[in-house]
Amino acid sequence: MQARIYQRPKNAMQSGKALTSQWVLDFVPAEAKKPDPLMGWAGSGDTRQQLSLRFPNKEAAIAYAEKYGIDAKLHESPPRRLKLQAYADNFR
Repeated sequence: MQARIYQRPKNAMQSGKALTSQWVLDFVPAEAKKPDPLMGWAGSGDTRQQLSLRFPNKEAAIAYAEKYGIDAKLHESPPRRLKLQAYADNFR
């Protein structure tokens, strides 16, 4: 059972940073999705793909994975850099 732990990215469509401090544990798909013969929708028998666990910090997510024997890979997010500029800089 493999999983990945990552920090939620900021939504590109909005300026707010809500829920970006949360860490998420997602399971890696065990089997590929295949089309349903009747409807043509993509699906699989792997129900762990539907599961997404949220944690308040990275340490809690790692502790959960170790407690339940989940082989988790940590994906660190790059540090956020602020681009400070004045409105007048748009007209130079």
